Amino acid sequence: MEMVGMDKIVEQHIYKLASSGLCPNLDGQIMLDLMVKGPQPGSISYESHEKEKKDIFDSLKRRAKLVTDGLDSIPGFKCTPAQGAMYCFPSIEMPEMAIQAAEAKGTAPDTLYALSLLEETGICVVPASGFRQKEGRYGFRTTFLPPEEELKRCVELFKQHHELFCEKYSDHNTASNA
Repeated sequence: MEMVGMDKIVEQHIYKLASSGLCPNLDGQIMLDLMVKGPQPGSISYESHEKEKKDIFDSLKRRAKLVTDGLDSIPGFKCTPAQGAMYCFPSIEMPEMAIQAAEAKGTAPDTLYALSLLEETGICVVPASGFRQKEGRYGFRTTFLPPEEELKRCVELFKQHHELFCEKYSDHNTASNA
C-alpha cells in the first residue's frame, strides 16, 4: 500500500492499525507466554508437564527415524536423517521417461511425481523443485507429524507408489505399449 498526500498523523494511525493485526491479542499473548515458559519446578503440574514434553519429543524422534529409515529402504530413494525440522527431504532416482513426460507437460519431474503420489495414495508432499534444488536432483519434502501407526502405512504406500511410478515410466513399459 502506498499513501501519497496523506496527513502524517492519519498515516501514522493507519500504520499503527495495520501493524496491530500482526500481533496476537492480549489473551493470545498470555496463553503463548504460559505455553512457552511452562510450569516452574516445584509447581503442581511441573512433573506431568515435563513427562508430556519428553514423551512428545521421544515420539517425534521415533517418527523421524521411522520415516527416514522407511524411505531410505525404498530402492531409488535416498533420505538423510532429519536435523531439527519436522520434515524429511528424500531424493528420488527419476526414470528418464518420467523426466521427459514432465518436460512435455511443462512441469518439473518431481512435481509430476508429487501429483501422481497424491492422486494414487492421497499423500501430499511438496516437490523439491520448489526449493531450488541442484539441477538433476529430484525429490520432495514430507513431514513426520502424523501418528506412528499411520506413518508405517504411509511408508508402505510410498514404496508401492514408487514401484508403480517407475514401472509406468520405464523403457520396458513404453516399448510394450508401442
